Amino acid sequence: MSSIIFFDIDGTIVTEDERAIIPNSTREAIAETRRKGNLTFINSGRTAFNISPKVKGLGFDGYICGCGTYIEYGGKVQLWRTVPKDECIRVARLLRECNVTPVYEHTRGYFFDDKAPMTEGLRYFMEVFVDSGIDVSGRVEDSSFGFDKFVIWENEHSDMERFRTEISKNYSIIDRGGGFFENVPLGYSKATGIEAILKLLDIPMDRAYAIGDSMNDLPMLQAVPNSIAMGGAENIYPYVSYITTPIEEDGIANALKHFGLI
Repeated sequence: MSSIIFFDIDGTIVTEDERAIIPNSTREAIAETRRKGNLTFINSGRTAFNISPKVKGLGFDGYICGCGTYIEYGGKVQLWRTVPKDECIRVARLLRECNVTPVYEHTRGYFFDDKAPMTEGLRYFMEVFVDSGIDVSGRVEDSSFGFDKFVIWENEHSDMERFRTEISKNYSIIDRGGGFFENVPLGYSKATGIEAILKLLDIPMDRAYAIGDSMNDLPMLQAVPNSIAMGGAENIYPYVSYITTPIEEDGIANALKHFGLI
């Protein structure tokens, strides 16, 4: 019976820095496990439009994007949960009142709020987006404004108590550290994406593997019995069944070898 492997992107498949390198050993390991008949899926917080061509070029069988809000398999969309327009407008208004800095993530693009404080985090994100050829012209005032999920940065003037009280009613708030928070509609996560794919493909849970490197990977790592942390990701070590080497020290290849997947 085939196994199925779910991969995070940043810090797992691609180095999490300006170089954005995919190690050759990672390319070869993914190709080899697929030749053996195993299925490979991306499972990312990124929304679908922001999966780069070089990642897609590795030949994944499917994609779970936006922390489980979008699922694609066999070239077909299996699930897409986007936030209703009136709710998007309500949240944008609330975040302005809370004085936080958002990036609204939609399956088809990003939206920004020029009335929000500029932060170093947002400035860096936008520089990376521009360098990657990602359109950064979307604004909350656009008629096409909408989101599937969103992130925010806090600052010294942010009303985080109100933010947490109001947003937690409808969203899971993931603390990514450094005053950066990821916000996903309740009922959706990297784990629910895995559950949906296993059900769709009739694959038992004991044949499922997940590999990640950060706290937003916890739902998928805790959802499967075969969970793998990339070397250097100490904050998730207590939650996994295996710790591999760092990404540039053949981390993916060594993990797949350990479990007999290559």
